[in-house]
Amino acid sequence: MLKVYGYPNTRTLRVTWMLEELGLDYDYRLVDMAKGESRSPQYLSINPAGKVPTLEADGAILTESAAILNYLATLKPDIELVPAPTNAFRRAQYDQWCFFAIGELEQPLWTIGKNKFALPKEHRCGEILATASWEFQRALELLSTGLGDQAYILGEHFSAADILLAHTLFWGMAFKQPIDQENLKAYIGRTGVRSALASARAREQAALS
Repeated sequence: MLKVYGYPNTRTLRVTWMLEELGLDYDYRLVDMAKGESRSPQYLSINPAGKVPTLEADGAILTESAAILNYLATLKPDIELVPAPTNAFRRAQYDQWCFFAIGELEQPLWTIGKNKFALPKEHRCGEILATASWEFQRALELLSTGLGDQAYILGEHFSAADILLAHTLFWGMAFKQPIDQENLKAYIGRTGVRSALASARAREQAALS
């Protein structure tokens, strides 16, 4: 049984969303970050970074959401949420957008998050917030150009790269960052109503009760 260690409204949603898209069984283990459980000795023995998500598969541990999604895709290759390695260029396009999601689109949002609430107060830098918002707007323009009039980032077929991108856009909305591009608004609407996403959110919220 796959075990997911996580907390609602974090990057863990990327993993639960992927699991629901694949129809895989999993055990959701709540790491109550509001109570400091991510810094407990027990959890740090699983993930020394004290972050979520963490995936346990057959006793082995994986961290970093993009890596977890790529691994999960191998368990149901017929669904093709990650392009097959035999299609080298298509796989490289997929990797390109995954790296973009983590390195360009998410990075300024995480800078905002760290300097608003995640870092200890003495290490926060309020002056960087305007620059981070500007960087996010530049990344949105690049994503808008890359998406064009396609349904999803690789065309008409939904992929795990869309999970990373859409989740980050949801995060941007939660941070009250403007998203004015019409094709990105439509993309948010398309990805946001997927039944697997609704199931993932429900599973995470149930863990809190």
